[in-house]
Amino acid sequence: MNTDRYKQGLEKLREIDGHAGEKVIEALKDIAPDLARYTIEFPFGDVYSRGVLTLKEREIATVAALAALGNAQPQLKVHIHGALNVGCTRQEIVEIMIQMAVYAGFPAALNGTFAAKEVFAERDADGQEN
Repeated sequence: MNTDRYKQGLEKLREIDGHAGEKVIEALKDIAPDLARYTIEFPFGDVYSRGVLTLKEREIATVAALAALGNAQPQLKVHIHGALNVGCTRQEIVEIMIQMAVYAGFPAALNGTFAAKEVFAERDADGQEN
């Protein structure tokens, strides 16, 4: 796991998620170490490290996609944290969920909004401004 791709991916993961992303990777190591490595190398080492879109724009797209899926609450919460970490505001997160009502339906928008509410409460409890 010392490839350049892995190192680049791990740096990008830390930039977006801090240590929260590392916890997910660590949790996979005893059952699916290859999946942990793939999760670092492809999404973060390859895709998130590309140019053109900023990290904020990538996280907006990711939050919208995960909210629209409707079955990825844990990942949605991680990426809401990530979006806030790279410059999104809470109001922008809420606006993403409102937009999802149009394209993914009200259940997805409501579930996404409740996930955001939980993330905001966690951050408030930890004393994080955004």
